[in-house]
Amino acid sequence: MASWNRVTPYGEIVVSGLRGSWMGNRGCLHVGREIVRPWNGKRWIICALEFKGWVAPKWAPGRWTALFFGDEAVAFAAGHRPCALCRRPAYQRYRDALGAGGADAIDARLHRERLDGRHKLLHTAAWRTLPPGAFVAVDGVSHLVLADRLRAWSAQTGYGEQRARPEHGAARVLTPPASLEVIRAGYELQIG
Repeated sequence: MASWNRVTPYGEIVVSGLRGSWMGNRGCLHVGREIVRPWNGKRWIICALEFKGWVAPKWAPGRWTALFFGDEAVAFAAGHRPCALCRRPAYQRYRDALGAGGADAIDARLHRERLDGRHKLLHTAAWRTLPPGAFVAVDGVSHLVLADRLRAWSAQTGYGEQRARPEHGAARVLTPPASLEVIRAGYELQIG
């Protein structure tokens, strides 16, 4: 059943029937089964669907809102980072790649890089500098960057059409600079 708890590379929370490979949260965003705010705090994390036999409750009153991502590349593009509890090794690789002191420093940086007020902050980068796993906006559509091509992504179908990756010029990038830095340092994203 489609629920209003799937996250797009733009960081929007939408209704989608796509299955999530990862769960995450941004604090308590819901009342009943309705999303009433896009975030509640700077700590936007990516969690395992299950941790030591524990599965997070969904839509529990006054509790954090369980969000779902199709894959880790989508979660990074939206501005999330690995959880320091249930994904400790991934979190440590992320933290070490940034040379950051801890979760609070990472979260503050990501918050500055992902939002311009209340809207997704896009930045530009040369196409040749983008690592596979980054997300870009092309004609208003999010696309996953691969070594030699781009794959369109939508909340209805997931990954779709492919097109050639440009070799020159600048891209409008959805993935925050901190996460690009981590990917460039060798962090292997789960895609698809």
